[in-house]
Amino acid sequence: MVSSGLCFSLTVLLLLMLVTSELTVDYYKRTCPHAESILRQVMVQKIREAPTTAGATLRLLFHDCFVDGCDASVLVSSTPGNKAERDEEINHSLAGDAFDAVHRAKAAVEKICPGVVSCADVLAIITRDLVQLVGGPFWEVRKGRKDGRLSMASRVGRNLPTSTASINELTRLFASKGLNEIDLIALSGAHTIGFAHCTEFTNRIYNFNGTRAGDPSMNPSFLGELRRACPPRNGNPDVVASMDAATPFQFDNSYYRSMQRGLGLLTSDQELLTNARTRSVVDAFASSQDLFYEVFAASMDKLGNVGVKNETNGVVRKECHRT
Repeated sequence: MVSSGLCFSLTVLLLLMLVTSELTVDYYKRTCPHAESILRQVMVQKIREAPTTAGATLRLLFHDCFVDGCDASVLVSSTPGNKAERDEEINHSLAGDAFDAVHRAKAAVEKICPGVVSCADVLAIITRDLVQLVGGPFWEVRKGRKDGRLSMASRVGRNLPTSTASINELTRLFASKGLNEIDLIALSGAHTIGFAHCTEFTNRIYNFNGTRAGDPSMNPSFLGELRRACPPRNGNPDVVASMDAATPFQFDNSYYRSMQRGLGLLTSDQELLTNARTRSVVDAFASSQDLFYEVFAASMDKLGNVGVKNETNGVVRKECHRT
């Protein structure tokens, strides 16, 4: 008899379907054969200094890929004549440690292979390394992305999800990037090492759906902890809460198990459990970390192929913050 878990796994893999692209695992085999080992060494040191770097860099990659593709345009600084992506309001909370990780990694590889490895590939590779360094899965990163020539705040718009987005809104957004509902649920698992500012969930704990009360699906003790940390008015804007209170610095499937106990932080998180279409996948990931890792790795591969640039419409920037 075939187990239900195996059936689900096979179904997931069929739904994911590996995307085709010009990217290859051995893209730098001749031009910079030690690129990945150089980048990994830098990340080993960075994660020792700042354990939150893994979650921050995962978020940075996501915000990059969802706006005009995985082209490192989110790294570009604004100029007097152009407001860049990173200065759009939704990107103000992108952590400095993530930008620093890319800067250090790019500088290290430039010393050995100047002008060869793109910032977009650097971001994709170090994200994988950081996830693995905090306990997550390994996946081969296909390479060959070129860096975008433009970075405009006006392009961010509706390309990034909000913390209050419904499942239908999230599904439509992901579909516009070539990602399906399974990808949505798996990539949301990145929140296992994520943090959110109080403003992202204040309405949920004080005025859920205009009720002037907290979300009834939340664990009461968890709700109380969040209210103590995040008062309704005049709170500290720098305060953050972990999206996975059980193991905030460990990449695992605790995010899904926490949701089953009413410990999901964001409205969009908890909707994955309460929605009839997505709940079975959440339950499956909560039950099997191996399954979650398998699907997460495949979804990260797909994410890394969103809107990639090539030699005809991209460049290799020597400094990631400048076009």
